[in-house]
Amino acid sequence: MSRAGKAKDRDDPERRCIVTGDVQPKAGLVRFVLGPDGMIYPDIAEKLPGRGIWVTADRDVLETAIKKGLFARAAKAPAKTPENMADMVESALASRVVELISLVRKSGRAVIGFEKVKGWLADGRAKVLLQASDGSDRGKGKLWTPEGGRWFGCLTSQELGLAFGRDRAIHGALAAGGLTPRVIEEISRLAGLRRQDGGKTAMKDTKTA
Repeated sequence: MSRAGKAKDRDDPERRCIVTGDVQPKAGLVRFVLGPDGMIYPDIAEKLPGRGIWVTADRDVLETAIKKGLFARAAKAPAKTPENMADMVESALASRVVELISLVRKSGRAVIGFEKVKGWLADGRAKVLLQASDGSDRGKGKLWTPEGGRWFGCLTSQELGLAFGRDRAIHGALAAGGLTPRVIEEISRLAGLRRQDGGKTAMKDTKTA
């Protein structure tokens, strides 16, 4: 059992955060590696060689690791971190999320635009509701979190638009299946780096239309 009292998924590997000491699924952490030049590099795709150093996907936690020199302690070797490390991780995560959403769109599992998104929500087709952080609260409040699904508001309208080949977008929805679980995993990390909630509820939780 996990600390939250939920049964652990044996297929979901866990790692320990070097700051909090908590052991949790990798989906909630960011991997870093020590390069041959003695520099710490974020490994968003988790493909770089070397021993992984894991930090909870939260800006405050990451900044603590940087300020207290915890990367060097974890690596058991001298290690340097860029001054803009947190921004680097946030930017890399945002790019990865945009790329994944674009792939979901190309597979036909995503739509944008208020009316299309509202239609998917009403039909129960939407698994994830995406709303731009810089969109109108009044407009965003007219939609609701998919039943049993997720809401995320950490992308800007420019980023969300880029994922759909547009200049900007405020509302988007993803269907279940395909790469949607990967999007949920990566955008949850991004929400932590942007100090926003974990994507649990939209501005309006229940359907009123």
